[in-house]
Amino acid sequence: MPELKEYLPELKETTRVRTRRGYHYYFSLNGEYVKSTNSLFGRRLELRSNGTYVVAPPSIIKAHRYVYEIPLSEILPIPKILIKENNPASPAKDKNHNTFEIPKYHGQKVDCIRQILSRDLEVGERNNSLFILYNLLLRNKNTKEYSKKLVINKNKSLLKPLTELDLKKVYRKAYKYGCSAIRDKLAYIKCEVCEYRFKDGELKDSNILIKNIRILPKLSSTQRGIACLLGTVYNGESPSVYRIAKEANMDWRIVNNTMKSLKKRGFFD
Repeated sequence: MPELKEYLPELKETTRVRTRRGYHYYFSLNGEYVKSTNSLFGRRLELRSNGTYVVAPPSIIKAHRYVYEIPLSEILPIPKILIKENNPASPAKDKNHNTFEIPKYHGQKVDCIRQILSRDLEVGERNNSLFILYNLLLRNKNTKEYSKKLVINKNKSLLKPLTELDLKKVYRKAYKYGCSAIRDKLAYIKCEVCEYRFKDGELKDSNILIKNIRILPKLSSTQRGIACLLGTVYNGESPSVYRIAKEANMDWRIVNNTMKSLKKRGFFD
């Protein structure tokens, strides 16, 4: 729709994905509240926001692979016209509720940081979200002081912020969460849009699959299945047999024996 670019010139520069029938354009909410709709500008245009999802790269649907034509690193803030057009009446806010603008931080490719910062965290999400946010910021070379400041400001922006006592528990200790553990703790996290797990869409040299690529063809189908989980879902982690069994929907004893055989082959230490 050529005229759409007249409304939204940002479409030429922001993150773009080639789909089977057109394009998906991505914008960062930066703390703004925007409702989803199937009739943007009164046309048959979809806008997807918080609480919804889209098919994202590198998914394959009916033989079509979804790919980034403009990467996530180029994502632009959501244009004001979309906020105004789709929110004629903004939701009521508590008088203490502040608009939160996402600040600069180290770790831009770790998209779960952005997703936590962009979300108006609800009761039941706040403790785990802020705890994980703090630890992710530390792991991505942000200072303790800056990480605390960012978490405090994020908490202040919530409709129902944590108490000062609860907020202190967020900093109680450093903890290294892997991708799978974050997904388990925070159901709203969407890993499909993250550039961190597979750097620029590719497996890193340190990935267990790359390191053992020559022996992959020699593995049994069960061994290859477990190996793929270790190199993708649990990339860089050391999951227990029971976690793998749950993810693979397999008997834990089969997983246990498979892990032993992989170790014997030198697949991991």
